Amino acid sequence: MRISVFGYLGDDGDGPSPVDRYINHLRRVRDEGFTRFWTAQLPHNPDLLTTMAVAVREVDGIEVATGVLPIQVQHPIALAQRALTVNLISGGRLLLGLGVSHRVVSENMWGISFDRPVRRMAEYLDGLLPLLAGDAADATGEFTTTRGRLDIPGAPAPAVYIAALGPQMLRLAGRRTAGTVTWMTGPRTLGEHIGPTLRAAADAGRDVEVVAALPICVTDDAATAREQAAADFAVYGTLPSYRAMLDREGWAGPEDAALIGTESEIAARIDKLRAAGVDEFSGLPFGSAEQRARSRALMLSCR
Repeated sequence: MRISVFGYLGDDGDGPSPVDRYINHLRRVRDEGFTRFWTAQLPHNPDLLTTMAVAVREVDGIEVATGVLPIQVQHPIALAQRALTVNLISGGRLLLGLGVSHRVVSENMWGISFDRPVRRMAEYLDGLLPLLAGDAADATGEFTTTRGRLDIPGAPAPAVYIAALGPQMLRLAGRRTAGTVTWMTGPRTLGEHIGPTLRAAADAGRDVEVVAALPICVTDDAATAREQAAADFAVYGTLPSYRAMLDREGWAGPEDAALIGTESEIAARIDKLRAAGVDEFSGLPFGSAEQRARSRALMLSCR
């Protein structure tokens, strides 16, 4: 099982701007020995792919991954242009995680209906995947129509992942992408629902991956860390898609999903993810600087 770092843009690095902090964060985890860094695109943050384009010129030896980019606010041609440009600059070090965000964001912030998200994602892939592969797109859809091709020679196609939790989206991910990126999802759900549904939909002989992202805090004061997790990640207990994953696991809230405890306690929980068939665990360190450093060190030791 691969172990990588997950983060928010500019949340854990030094520098005057989120871009500087992201670059320094990326360089630090690279220097510590990690080979992949997943980052979320939040609605209020700077553009993640633009930030990555700058960062990969300054930091080599580590892959960057979007976890995840929302599809509603960018046409497949525009996203393919940006993703291929990052991959051209980086020499193929981009992984492209995509999602449909949440109804409250899509409808309240963007004014875009959240109805039929699986159909919307399928139509988006109809346009995006040929473009990333260097082919022409000719896809007419109810939500998204994409026609044309790009001319970006030398840019490798990034692997595409979908934030898929429900059965229909998981089957779409299994049929058409490199796999799924999950959040707030525990080992029982990953082992009994996510992995089997995803892999059953994949063509025979084609590997698909489950990437499981969770908060992590190595600490000797678990009670305080649980209180912080409950506050910092409270919103994820209210969003229907993540609430369903917490309920499947029998967890009251995000503080139960977070990996909190001593090195040995968290190593045991990481082993449960491995036993559940997870291909990659991406940990989001939280807490004090010392706790985050302990968390990253523990993650490296569990590889």
